[in-house]
Amino acid sequence: MKKRVDLHCHSNFSDGTLTPAQLVRLGERQGLSALALTDHNTSDGLREFMEAGKNSDLITIPGCEFSTEWKGKEIHIVGLFFHEKYWNEIDDFVELMHIAKRNSNIILIDNLNKAGYHLTFEEAAALTDGEDFNRTHIARVLLQKGYVSSVAQAFDDLLKEGKGFYFPAKKITSMAAIRFIKVYGATAIMAHPLLNLTYKEMLEFLPQAKEAGLDAIETQYTEFNEEMRQTAVSLAQSFGLKQSGGSDFHGTTKPGIQLGTGRGNLFVPYEFYEDLLACSNFYK
Repeated sequence: MKKRVDLHCHSNFSDGTLTPAQLVRLGERQGLSALALTDHNTSDGLREFMEAGKNSDLITIPGCEFSTEWKGKEIHIVGLFFHEKYWNEIDDFVELMHIAKRNSNIILIDNLNKAGYHLTFEEAAALTDGEDFNRTHIARVLLQKGYVSSVAQAFDDLLKEGKGFYFPAKKITSMAAIRFIKVYGATAIMAHPLLNLTYKEMLEFLPQAKEAGLDAIETQYTEFNEEMRQTAVSLAQSFGLKQSGGSDFHGTTKPGIQLGTGRGNLFVPYEFYEDLLACSNFYK
């Protein structure tokens, strides 16, 4: 039986609902060989995650998913295999972005309250053990209060950019995040390509990203159909990039998505883990 891994998931230190230790236990039950924790813009959950992995056959991989910007488009860059001595550097790198995010959250909640959706900063903050919350936590408060019937509806009706309530915070550039990841000996991966950029935009983005140090793109992803998967594989091969993949598991925040298998059609082979590890200095 081929070994399966999951190189993209989230805990309650960002917008997931399980603790890092619970993710390790779930990964064991799912029969995974390796699992990466890639919380958004924070290293806060990594210590618990790696500690839980010490007494497990499951290989635990310390990572982070950075929210970045390229030509006005939001691009997520995953860093894997961050050595523990550099975890604080992650938090220092994103601190200005956290400040901007908090200001954006204050404005969003204020706008929602003015429109009759009554919620507080503290209610959203209580839904995460991380330093900051994001729109998913606000969506969960709106759901709890009965203003919407699902997290997805909250985004569609209220929380997406252009609806008049949410104004995105300034983000780190994609190239700066890639260079940061490589400076600290980790592996740099573009998350869920083709969801954020068109094929034409990918042809412009990837040469710049590879020059900055990009190692890989996700070719196996929960929301990819077969055409997108094949296109992502072709792009990776054309640009000499490694392949990665993951479920983007968030727990109950994204119902129907299971750790390791996504919506049932996901298989990330162990060889991806080996290839991506070789791009890092994790054991050097």
